[in-house]
Amino acid sequence: MSKMARSLFRLLTGCHCFTSPPPVKPHLCHSSTWLLPFRSSFVRTMVALPFSFSLKPRDFSLPNSSWSAEMMRLYDFYSSQCEVENESGEKQRGPWRRVPSYNRTLKYATGGAYLSKFIQSKNRLFTRSIKTTGAAFEYAMFINKEEQRCVCIFQAGHLLEGPPGHVHGGAIATMIDSVTGAHATFLSGPVMTANLNINYRSPIPLGSTVLMESSLDNKEGRKTFISCKVTSTDGAKLHTEATALFLSINVSHLLGM
Repeated sequence: MSKMARSLFRLLTGCHCFTSPPPVKPHLCHSSTWLLPFRSSFVRTMVALPFSFSLKPRDFSLPNSSWSAEMMRLYDFYSSQCEVENESGEKQRGPWRRVPSYNRTLKYATGGAYLSKFIQSKNRLFTRSIKTTGAAFEYAMFINKEEQRCVCIFQAGHLLEGPPGHVHGGAIATMIDSVTGAHATFLSGPVMTANLNINYRSPIPLGSTVLMESSLDNKEGRKTFISCKVTSTDGAKLHTEATALFLSINVSHLLGM
């Protein structure tokens, strides 16, 4: 049973104990009758609580109203490659696979040991930490296992400004690290960035949609070498190119095991 499920079970159990009328002495019955309306209301509220929360995390890589027409076009194109029809007209898995994206990966980690659990419970992945849609990092990733490629459709919001009207270089680096890291993880399991080398070629206008294409260069033991280029959606303009080295790790030390 998951931690969330256990917590909800304990909550319901506690509510049941609280609302079940205990044996009382006759002389106390009159003084406790004023609690009955409160108890009934409390029961209805608390029993409804678990059903008000979804146990399924939100996938932030799904389309929203801030996406441009160009971003939607590319999203639809790659989505259509995730499921294709065979010669008999039946649907089957295609060469591409969409990678879901959430706003956190772990509830607690040793990296936050000096923070309270209440603060740690609010931890968010950097690229998914801003609630306003379209304000910062809007992106969707697709991976092609056969070609060992990863494609990310990225739209930069107004909060990512660096040079006037253009995307901050650090925001571009963040996305390159996220895309190549996700790709390396898919290829090699848990990894951490060891080196990221970036060459900026031309600035990216704020609000524009670009393509980030990641490809495997080589694998040597624990090392996974990845290349990435950022281009306009038609491929005519090269904005950024990068190489990255990732090292396979034992993830248990990050979990405090």
